Amino acid sequence: MKTVRKSLLCTLLIAVLLLSSVCCGAFAEGEKDVVILFTSDVHCGIDQGFGYAGLQQVRDYLIAQGNDVILVDDGDNIQGEPIGTMTKGEALVDLMNQMGYSVAIPGNHEFDYGMENFLSLAEKADFPYISCNFNYKGELVFEPYVIRELGGRKIAFVGVTTPCTLTTSTPKYFQDENGEYVYGFLQDETGEAVYNALQSAVDAARAEGADNVVVMAHLGNEEEVHPWTYGDVLSNTSGIDVLLDGHSHDTDQIVMKNKNGEDVLRSACGTKLACIGWCRIAADGAISTGLYTWGNKDAAPKLLGIENDMSKAVSAATDTLNEKLQEVVASSMVDLTIYDPEAVDANGKPIRMVRRAETNLGDLCADAYRFQSGADVAFVNGGGVRVSINAGDITRNNILSVHPFGNAMCVIEVTGQQILDALEWGSRFVPGETGGFLQVSGLSYEIHSYIESPCVGDDHGMFVGIEGERRVKNVLIGGEPIDPEKTYTLASHDYMLLDAGDGFTMFAGAPLLQERVKLDNQVLIDYITENLGGVIGPEYESLTGQGRIVIVEEQP
Repeated sequence: MKTVRKSLLCTLLIAVLLLSSVCCGAFAEGEKDVVILFTSDVHCGIDQGFGYAGLQQVRDYLIAQGNDVILVDDGDNIQGEPIGTMTKGEALVDLMNQMGYSVAIPGNHEFDYGMENFLSLAEKADFPYISCNFNYKGELVFEPYVIRELGGRKIAFVGVTTPCTLTTSTPKYFQDENGEYVYGFLQDETGEAVYNALQSAVDAARAEGADNVVVMAHLGNEEEVHPWTYGDVLSNTSGIDVLLDGHSHDTDQIVMKNKNGEDVLRSACGTKLACIGWCRIAADGAISTGLYTWGNKDAAPKLLGIENDMSKAVSAATDTLNEKLQEVVASSMVDLTIYDPEAVDANGKPIRMVRRAETNLGDLCADAYRFQSGADVAFVNGGGVRVSINAGDITRNNILSVHPFGNAMCVIEVTGQQILDALEWGSRFVPGETGGFLQVSGLSYEIHSYIESPCVGDDHGMFVGIEGERRVKNVLIGGEPIDPEKTYTLASHDYMLLDAGDGFTMFAGAPLLQERVKLDNQVLIDYITENLGGVIGPEYESLTGQGRIVIVEEQP
């Protein structure tokens, strides 16, 4: 009886949630609406937000209401939490199979465990991965689109993945043994190659009889992905009815014009299953999009007591890891953050700052590399610091969630000039975000953001050089002005120092002093337990850090 009551309560609450999210008229006899449920940037958050158990409940409810429902994913599903790191994504693909996904596209983080691993996972999937621009030596790796018959209509799903994947995942995974790029995403300076590939796929799907074209995209809206933002792509193509997007973790619902001046819907659903995206194609052809949003601190499966096939599958997948992950390895007297301590965005969500400004967690992570390696200076890319840590006990799971990529610590010998170039490259989008923004240790610097960035990159998003006045100034190492001719030791991880991750090519050929000596999450654990005595103290109390990075917004 208890289980029945829980199930009934869950169904009623989900029903209220859905009815408050979208207003649908009664179905006429013989009519059937199509509802495309989409997820993006799940980042292993299978028991967060709605969780997969809540996602199943939403889908089942919509089916029971007479809709033809399909479930798709827009990438970055298999990485981001310890369950992804510890299984190299396999546990996540298993869960996607059990969840009943019909189509997926690769996001940039699908490649984080290596190309061979991802292609193996794609074979393991019960659903196809699609992409009109992911290619090997010019040949597409996956089909550019698939057509599904739903609600008496032919609906084409076309996939596209950001070319920024080449630098936001590990560059060497896209190269051959000689360091030549053999995998790519049709990257160029203008974006035309991607626009043309997407247009060709859309036209082919229409020629095959598609009544509607839905683009599944991992593009986003961040400045650093230009010319491949969703806005760039939609304004240079036609024939697309709706673009379901991911990558930038936003939840914006946009109507914009395509190159022919026609309206196109763009919908994004955030991250970690806090939202489930939906696109409804009504029986009369009308198209609408929106979100089911879970705003509670406790995840839906826990708060509602959801018990279904996916709750059991998630439980089975996580139980084997939980004992090790829940081990307390340290404690903190202070909150450690990746967010602005006060500001929120238009949707009331905290604003991520670790990719554009100093934070205390950024300081801690950079200090871990410097003190564990003995180097003069340490860098940590903001994109590699993923979640905040609350004051109190710190578990292994907390640490792995901060550093989920499994990168390994390295130390190289560099010149002051290489450090200056790296700081310039990392700060090129400030006040905007970039995953390559550098949190630092043993060093301080100013970013004069009123100066236009002088950085020059190539078609692959890799650093080429500097042309113009530098915006990074007053760089100090150990309290002394940096000497461009002097050599220093620099600690970071293999992603940046050896593999040119985030486009940091200035370190190519630098003498390697320590190679992949320890995984990033272990570096952080060991720093806290060995160097700090197991307790993070008041020296890290300020959420905005210790003043190592100063942003000067106006000319003095």
